[in-house]
Amino acid sequence: MISALLALAAQSENPVQLFDGTSLGGWHMDVPELDNNPGGTKPFIVRDGKLVSLGTPGGHLITDGSFENYSLTIEYRFANKPGNCGALVHASTPRRLYGMFPQSLEVQMQSGDAGDFWCIGEDVTVPDMEWRRGPKANWGVDGSKARRIKNLTDGSEKPLGEWNTMVIRCWRDRVMVWVNGDLVNSGSHCTASKGQIAIQAEGSEVEFRRIELAKLG
Repeated sequence: MISALLALAAQSENPVQLFDGTSLGGWHMDVPELDNNPGGTKPFIVRDGKLVSLGTPGGHLITDGSFENYSLTIEYRFANKPGNCGALVHASTPRRLYGMFPQSLEVQMQSGDAGDFWCIGEDVTVPDMEWRRGPKANWGVDGSKARRIKNLTDGSEKPLGEWNTMVIRCWRDRVMVWVNGDLVNSGSHCTASKGQIAIQAEGSEVEFRRIELAKLG
């Protein structure tokens, strides 16, 4: 299946830049704290040609459009200190979890854990599931259930301040993730196969200089 996905990637259409370097066109914010204070600080800005998640207030930057069968390339870095963020694929129902997180499958960017899956109202299956997720009785997609599925590697991330390249390939019910060329996660039987893409504001400042999507097939 991996070779088949790589072959599909080679056939992918010309990529589309989801971030144009100058604006947040094509995206919208969902930030609960701004519900009653629409003039408050927004956690997503464009600075020096980069999309910046300031980390607070917490929320998400979500594409206006939905996508399926694609390869998503993201170049990101934590410039000042290690931190937390994530890219969400197959996003749908807003604020499904904790009144904050949209229903989706999160691909973790947190320093030291890039490539973990977090199940947010959607689920996915990986090899060695109990070793990577814990006892089966605890699995779930909401609340305090075992929603985290650990990645396959350590040491794939670049040192603080350097740019990381994350590639997420979604093909039908499969999701595969590479970090700086290393395959760090691969799942199948995902309970969603299409949806919006989202970037988190989750407590840490993180910069993005490339968010690029290419359709597969």
